[in-house]
Amino acid sequence: MSTPASAPVADEQLSAAPIVPWQLVVWDDPVNLMSYVARVFRTYFGYPEERATALMLAVHHEGHAVVATGPRETMEVHATAMHDFGLWATVRKATP
Repeated sequence: MSTPASAPVADEQLSAAPIVPWQLVVWDDPVNLMSYVARVFRTYFGYPEERATALMLAVHHEGHAVVATGPRETMEVHATAMHDFGLWATVRKATP
């Protein structure tokens, strides 16, 4: 009977990598009306009218806005949904 060359060490501590948040960024475009963009934010994300309007204005005036933050997979689903609504959206790592 043979023994393994190296057995696991019982005192070894394992830790998970820190969860890095990701951001959904919606970009300004020359096609969609501002009222439409605000309506998408209200209906898809459930944002109140004031928040949806503020985000829409940030998209319009600053060229983009961070619309949601969370796990990468969730932000990718949201980006696909924004594309389905005809909005230009990307996903990026959140900056600390």
